[in-house]
Amino acid sequence: MMRTALITFCFLLANLPASANNFTTLKGHGGPIMGLAVSPDGVVASASFDNSVGLWAGGAATWLEGHDAAVVAVDYSEAPVVVSGGDDFRVLVWAPYFDSPLELTKHQGKVAAIAIAPDQAVVATAGWDGFINVTSVVDLMRTQDTPAEPIFNTEVLDGHRSNVTDVEFAPDGMLYSASADGTIREWDSRLNAQSGSRVLITHGFGINQLIVEEDWIAYGAVDGGTRAVNRETGDVIADLTLERRPILAMAYHAETSQLAVGDGQGYIMMIDTSDWSITHDFRAARQGPVWALAFSPDGETIYAGGLDDVIYAWPVSVLDEFDPAIDGERTFLREADSMPNGERQFMRKCSICHSLEPDVSRKAGPTLHGVFGREAGTLEGYRYSDTLLSSEVIWSETTIDALFDEGPDEYIPDSKMPMQRITGEDDRRDLIEFLLEATQ
Repeated sequence: MMRTALITFCFLLANLPASANNFTTLKGHGGPIMGLAVSPDGVVASASFDNSVGLWAGGAATWLEGHDAAVVAVDYSEAPVVVSGGDDFRVLVWAPYFDSPLELTKHQGKVAAIAIAPDQAVVATAGWDGFINVTSVVDLMRTQDTPAEPIFNTEVLDGHRSNVTDVEFAPDGMLYSASADGTIREWDSRLNAQSGSRVLITHGFGINQLIVEEDWIAYGAVDGGTRAVNRETGDVIADLTLERRPILAMAYHAETSQLAVGDGQGYIMMIDTSDWSITHDFRAARQGPVWALAFSPDGETIYAGGLDDVIYAWPVSVLDEFDPAIDGERTFLREADSMPNGERQFMRKCSICHSLEPDVSRKAGPTLHGVFGREAGTLEGYRYSDTLLSSEVIWSETTIDALFDEGPDEYIPDSKMPMQRITGEDDRRDLIEFLLEATQ
């Protein structure tokens, strides 16, 4: 299956459609869109809460399955090679000439961002563990035909005092990082653990996003701060802060000098960096955030993702003519008094990962249809963790109650299920009564 997916990956790259300047959607994911990247040839790579990476060409997707939790970051090399990072702490690399993904490196916390160096020789990754992993991939990027499995060498950069939220390479190869500690650091170009770093920016609030160019750095912060600063001195060139927070996504198209900024209130602000003017301020989502942005290779289209399971693409030139498209109407956001308690518990604790329908879905977890009496880890078509494959649990009223009473991390350690509990006995009983009816 994996070999077939990677061969299809090659086919996609060789059969791309001509770019169209129209509003389009890419549908097929089973969870919110957390990250986007576009190859030089126009293939869109998407990272999703459904644990998968999608590769899109001509409106169709090839699915890359290998992560054990939500995928939140993705990037393309010129090879082409896709690199993805997720909440399973792992960074995977996908190449058409390998049968399965390779683990590039692993953090001690969730992976927040990925950057491939301009010379394609190294990949830098940011982690919630507070570290930056810098991994040599030169052999992988240059290998042809059917190579032997490469050996990856990783150096760990330590300097931030909190989560590292973003990493970016400048055009000259210098590495920069942003952190929840409110700083931007510049790392020595030798890129090893003994290299020092200097604090270029101290913002005061956590910094989420970075774009680094030859002479300037643009960044977006938790408090809504959106600024461009001199790359050498850190002096502010432009302050583009609006009354919206936090800044969650940025994308840049160098050839057209366009900077896109997405925020937690669903807006995409477009900036002309030649004079630092705001050219568009577009509401992309009716509710919820813009989590991911990427430009088409020609800069004429902006792709965006948020709470929906859909990727949206708008023509930049007429962006303001469109109504908000990202709906953001997740079932777990419904008003509490609009449904019985058991359904409410399901919507808030289970629905983002599990469906109730008999068909196989693209959600992060298996369907719960017919779950009562089913042995854990046995539903055909779902890639379970080794823990569940070897489990002797039979799903019943008793075992589902225990699952949420103790929490998945205690009841079934090392499974893919997120750490959450339902502490109220009445809430667990209401959930189980709802599932008894809804899963038949």
